Order: sequence, then C-alpha cells, then structure tokens
Amino acid sequence: MAALLARLCRGAPGLRAARLPLAAAAPPLRRPSAPPGPPRPLSFSAAELVRAAPGPLRPYLRLMRLHQPTGTWLLYLPCTWSIALAAGPGCLPDWHMLALFGVGAVLMRGAGCTINDMWDRDYDKKVARTASRPLAAGEISIFQSFIFLGGQLSLALCVLLCLNYYSIILGAASLSLVITYPLMKRITYWPQLVLGLTFNWGALLGWSAIKGSCEWSVCLPLYLAGVMWTLLYDTIYAHQDKRDDIIIGVKSTALQFKEDTKQWLSGFSLAMLLSLCVAGMNCNQTFPYYSAVAAIGAHLVHQIYSLDIDKPEDCWKKFASNRTVGILLFIGIVLGNLWKQKDIKNVEESLEDR
Repeated sequence: MAALLARLCRGAPGLRAARLPLAAAAPPLRRPSAPPGPPRPLSFSAAELVRAAPGPLRPYLRLMRLHQPTGTWLLYLPCTWSIALAAGPGCLPDWHMLALFGVGAVLMRGAGCTINDMWDRDYDKKVARTASRPLAAGEISIFQSFIFLGGQLSLALCVLLCLNYYSIILGAASLSLVITYPLMKRITYWPQLVLGLTFNWGALLGWSAIKGSCEWSVCLPLYLAGVMWTLLYDTIYAHQDKRDDIIIGVKSTALQFKEDTKQWLSGFSLAMLLSLCVAGMNCNQTFPYYSAVAAIGAHLVHQIYSLDIDKPEDCWKKFASNRTVGILLFIGIVLGNLWKQKDIKNVEESLEDR
C-alpha cells in the first residue's frame, strides 16, 4: 500500500503538467459586448463648437465667453433696437449694419471678458463658479491674454472704422467704460450701473451709424431703458455669487438690495417701460411697437414674481430669459416701422378722397 501511494504521488506532477496545455489552449471567455448607444445628435450650440475646437485654441474661446453667448446677445440687442428705430417708415433695418454690429458685439464682449478676467483672476480662484476660467485655472498666462486682448481690440477697431466719423468718435469714447467696469465692484455697490452704461452704448451708436449723428430725444430714452434693463438682469445674475462675494469682499447691487431686491427690480422695470414709451413717441412709433412693450412688461412681471433669489440655478434661468425681452423689442420696432407705411398710405388716401 505504501509503495502504491508513493507511485501515485510521483505521477501527480505529470498529471498537472498534462492539464496546463489544455488550460492554455482553451480560448478565454468573452463577455458579451454592450449594445451600442444611440448616436449622439449633432449640435451647433456655441458650447459644442468651443468643445470641438482644437485644444490650444479652446482656452482663448472660453476666455472671451464664446461658449456662453447670452452676454453677447445682451450687448448686441440694444444695437439692433437703435438700428431698427433709425430705419425709415415702411423699411426694414439695415441688414449690413446689423451684421457689422453683430461682429463688433462678439469682439467687444470678448475683450471686456478678457479685461475682467485679467483684473479678477485672484478673485475668480476663490469662487466655485469662476475657478475654472482659463486665467484663474492657469491655462493661459497674463502675457498671452494681453496679446489676445490686443488682437480682439484691433479687430473691433476695424469694425468701428467702417462707420462714419461721428460714430467712430462715439464708439471710441466707450473704451474707458469697458476698461474700468471690472474695478467698480471693488469700489461701489453699484457696479451693475456702470455695466449698464457700458453694455447699452450701442443704443447710441446704432442710430448714429445710420443717421450720421444721435437724435437725443430718441437715443437718450432708449439708452436709459437699456441701462434700467441691465440693472434688472445683472442684479439677478449677481445673486448667484452673493455668498462668495461677501467672503472675498466684492460688492454688487444684490448685496445692496438684499431682501428688497424684488422692489428694486420692479422700479427698474417701470423706468425701462416708461423710457421705451418716450423713445417710441419721439420717433412716431405705432401699434406693434407698443404691443411689444406691453409684452415685455408682462414678461418682466412674471420674471420678478417667480424669481427665487436664493437659488442660483433659478437666477441663471431668469437672467438668460432676458434675451427674449430684447428680441421682443426688436421685433416690435421692425413691425412698428412697417406699420408706419400703412399709416402713411391711409393718410394719403384720405387726402385724395377730399
């Protein structure tokens, strides 16, 4: 029996060796592959275009906020109001001038954001929402952003030089506001007012680009309406960061108004609507224009009533909805001008009947 056990033990390595080639020869088990997901739909949003851009270019596009076009719209729309108001009775606005101002709005908003981030890079590092901005995150240097700023301003100057001399001087005058606005949040609780003066310069420039100079009885009320509008939407925007602003010592109207924000926003809305009515009366606007102003009033009432100043996501939603306000007014101005031609024809027909 002992001899048999010894023989079996000596044969065991051979048996194990015989099994190894069989195990090695066995094909590995394959897990069933997951079914392919649905194809990703094509998107032509600004954010998708920035993500699809080459890697070295992406930080510069983000620096000029090309992935967040709401701000560009809010800068561009006052220009469209002014250009449209300057059109003759029965005429559409100058599409060439609208396109030119559109390019200018993209460039100047980009330049303004670049200047803002250069001033605020140390603050931006301390705020969760802004910590990923290219300068704050160290993706590009101050020198690189300065060169990029020079390129944007040079291209914007080329756009400005396409206008008449009056408009060139008027446009150049806004540069001081563009440069100093980012500093205002360190000095005053009303930086949104300075932003309003800056962002609505196009309400003056658009008219002068068409007419050769400003008609102040129209341009000033329109400009004031834009400033009140900016105070409204940027106060809402500032409520997103109010906790961080307190910590880092930055000022805003959101911190100034606190729980009285809705009362102040209501006052800004009323001043905006009254200014739009004055501008419309001084350039003989018609029923579609005032209908658009009424629709804007309804939109602002809903916006303010439903606003939750303690929810950043709701503040962003309400802020972004102001693009609708600007587009409504532009459509109202265009239709109001076309209505003027109808009124002129009615007057001519009544004179012929006499």
